[in-house]
Amino acid sequence: MAPAKHSLLILLCFAITIPSYFIPVSSQNKPVFACDVSNNRDLRSLKFCDQSFDVKTRVADLVSRLTLQEKIGWMSSTSKGITRLGIPEYQWWSEALHGVARSPGTQFSSLVPGATSFPQTILAAATFNDPLFEAIGKVVSTEARAMYNVGLTGLTFWAPNVNIFRDPRWGRGQETPGEDPSLSSRYAAAYVKGLQQRDDGDINRLKVAACCKHYTAYDLDFWKGIERYSFNAVVTRQDLDDTFQPPFKSCVLDGNVASVMCSYNQVNGKPTCGDPDLLNGVIRGQWNLNGYIVSDCDSLEKMFSSQHYTKTPEETAALAVNSGMDLNCNHFISSNALAAVNRGLLNETAINRAISNNFATMMRLGFFDGEPSKQLYGNLGPKDLCTEANQELAREVAQQGIVLLKNSENSLPLSPTAIKTLAVIGPNAKATETMIGNYAGTPCRYTSPWEGLMRSVPTIYDPGCINVLCKTAQIEGAKRIAASQDAVVLVMGSDQSIERETMDRVDITLPGQQQLLVSEVAKVSKGPVILVIMSGGGMDVQFAKDDPKITSILWVGFPGEAGGAAISDIIFGYHSPSGRLPMTWYPQSYTKQVEMTNMNMRADPKTGYPGRTYRFYKGPTVFPFGHGLTYSEFSHNLVDAPKLVYVPLEEGHVCLSTKCKSIDALEETCKNLAFDIHLSVKNVGKMRGSHTVLLFSSPPQVHNSPQKQLLGFEKLHLMPEEEGMVRFNIDVCKQLSLVDENGHRKIALGQHLLHVASLTHFLNVGI
Repeated sequence: MAPAKHSLLILLCFAITIPSYFIPVSSQNKPVFACDVSNNRDLRSLKFCDQSFDVKTRVADLVSRLTLQEKIGWMSSTSKGITRLGIPEYQWWSEALHGVARSPGTQFSSLVPGATSFPQTILAAATFNDPLFEAIGKVVSTEARAMYNVGLTGLTFWAPNVNIFRDPRWGRGQETPGEDPSLSSRYAAAYVKGLQQRDDGDINRLKVAACCKHYTAYDLDFWKGIERYSFNAVVTRQDLDDTFQPPFKSCVLDGNVASVMCSYNQVNGKPTCGDPDLLNGVIRGQWNLNGYIVSDCDSLEKMFSSQHYTKTPEETAALAVNSGMDLNCNHFISSNALAAVNRGLLNETAINRAISNNFATMMRLGFFDGEPSKQLYGNLGPKDLCTEANQELAREVAQQGIVLLKNSENSLPLSPTAIKTLAVIGPNAKATETMIGNYAGTPCRYTSPWEGLMRSVPTIYDPGCINVLCKTAQIEGAKRIAASQDAVVLVMGSDQSIERETMDRVDITLPGQQQLLVSEVAKVSKGPVILVIMSGGGMDVQFAKDDPKITSILWVGFPGEAGGAAISDIIFGYHSPSGRLPMTWYPQSYTKQVEMTNMNMRADPKTGYPGRTYRFYKGPTVFPFGHGLTYSEFSHNLVDAPKLVYVPLEEGHVCLSTKCKSIDALEETCKNLAFDIHLSVKNVGKMRGSHTVLLFSSPPQVHNSPQKQLLGFEKLHLMPEEEGMVRFNIDVCKQLSLVDENGHRKIALGQHLLHVASLTHFLNVGI
C-alpha cells in the first residue's frame, strides 16, 4: 500500500434517515435555468436576460416586471416558476457540508450514482490545514456543477455549519470545525472560497453559492426535554462577540459568502430570524453581506407555534422580512406574506428588497444567463464526479485529520511484516454509512476499517456488540479471538443513533458496555491493543488512557468514504498522524456539573461553574484542545519575534496620562499594526511526516480574558533531519485583542505570553 501522495502545501486545484421526499431519479433531467432564448426568442429583448448589463440593473428590471404574488413566490425555498417570463421553478435547498448531499434540491441517479464523501467537518478541521479546507470546497463545487449540468442539483448550497462546538453533548458538533473561534473562522472562509470562487477569477460571479449557518449562538438540539425550537440562549454581550459571532463575521468579510442562515433559537429573548439588530444591523449593516439571508427550515413556523413570540402567522412573516430575512426555507412566507401585506404589516418595498437579494445571487450564479452548457462550467458532467484525484483527496483529509491520542512505548505504527495476524473487534469495525456522518450523499465507494486493515495483514473479525448501543457485549467470543492474535484493533464509538441533529447526548462515555468490552479484551491480548474511536464529539476514555494494556488510542471522527483506508494508513505507518483535537475532551463529571443550557463561556469561581472550551475552562480534561501525537519528533526554535510592540495613540489620549489596562482597537489605531514571528521546525525523529504548529497567546488578565487563545496554525511536511520555516504574521488588533464586558474589542496592554508546544516568548504591548 503506497503512502498518500499529497502533503500540507498542495492546493488540489441529512439527514440521518432520508425523508421520503429525497427520492432518487433514474434519468437525466434538463438543468433548471432562466432566459432560455433558444425556446423563446422574445426573451432576448428583456433587460434581465441581457448579460451586458450589471447585476443591479438586471435585477431591478426583473423585479419591476413581477406581480406581488410572483414576488412572494420567490421568497420561499421552493420558488414558483413565472412562465410568462421564462423563469422555471427553483429549489434553493441543497446541501454540501462535506460533499454533495441528498436534499430536496439534490438527487442521485443511475447517471450520477455517487459523489465524493469527505470526512465529516470536525475531522477535516482536525487537519488544521487551510489549503486543504479550500481544496475540499473546490472539489465539492466542481462535482456540484457537474450534477447541476445534468439536472440533479441546484446552485445554492446551505453549507458550511460554523457554529461553535460549545458543549461536548451537542449532537451536531460533528458538523462544525470545533470549539475555537479562530479555527472555525479560518475554516469557514477557506471552505466558502473553495465552493464559490471561479477559475476565471471573476469576483462578481459564483461557482456555487455557499451559506454559513446557523446564526447565531445555536448549539442545542434536544437535551433532557429542552428543544432548539423554543430554546432561549441567554448570552452575554462579551461571549456573543468574542465566541459565537467571529466565524460568521469571517464568512462574510473574508469568505464573501453568498448567504447566511438564521437559526431556530432565540438569543436573549428574540428569535434570530426576527431580530433586526442581528440581521439588518450586523449582517447587512456592519458586515455588508453581498447575498441573501435565509431562515432555517420551519423556523418561522416555530417562532409562532413553539416560541409564541408573535400572535398571528402574518405578524411572524412581517417580522422576519422587516428584520432582514430574504428567503424562507419551506412555505410559511408563501402562505402568510400576502395576508401580512393586506393587514399593513408588510409593504412591497421590503418584499422588493428581499427578492432583489435572492435574484442577485441567482444572477451571479449564471441562472439567468441561458443554457448552462455555454457557460464556464458547462463542460462538466458525470465524468467529473468520483475521480481518482477526488477520492484520493478524501483519503488524504482523513489521514491528516486522524488524531493519535495515546501511543505507549511507540507501539504504533504496527509492522505489516512483524504482525502476522490481527484481531479487528467492535461495532464500528465494518462501518460504512457510519463513516460519512450526517448531511451526506451517496459516496463513490466505501472502505470500512476492517477492509482497510485486511489489505495489509490477515484479520479475524468479531463485532463484540450488535451495534454501537452495545446493551449486551459478547465478551467471551471477542476475548478468544484477541488472545490468539499478534495485535488487536478495537473500533468503537458512536453513530447517528447516539449523536445527531435533534439528538444531544446526556453522557459522554462510550455507549453501553463498550468500555467493558474494551477492558476485557485488553486483559487477554498478548500484543499491542489499539483503541479506535469513531465519533463526532469527544468521549471520556480516561479508563483507556490509564490502562497500560491499551497501548494506543486513535480518534478518527466520522472519516468519510475512505475512512478505513486512512485508518489502516495510520496504524501501519504508511502515513504519520498529524491531526490535533479541535475540541476539548471532558470527563463525564462535566456533564453532571454543567447544564447544557448555560451559555456562559467564562468560569465563575463564586458558583463553581468551570467555564467552557480550552479558552475558559478551569477543570480536568481527558485530552485538551490541540492534543495530538506523531510518529516522529519535532523541535521548535524561535528565530525572530519582537519583545515589545507599541500601539500609537493620538496626542492627548487619556491613556497617555492615565494608567490604562487596555485601549480600544479602533481603525485609526490598528492601521499597519502587525508583526512577524519566525520559527524553525526540525524533524529530529526517524520518520517523515506532517507536523501541525499551533501558536497560542495567554493575554494579560483584563476584562475576564481567555486564559489561552489560538493565534495561528501551519502544517509542515518534513523528512527526517529536514528543517522548515514557519512565519506567523500577527495582526495586533485582530489576533492579540480581546472583547470587553460590553462587547467592545480592546488591545490588552502589558505582557502577553506566546507559546508553541514547550517554546515560550514574552511580548509586551505598550503605548
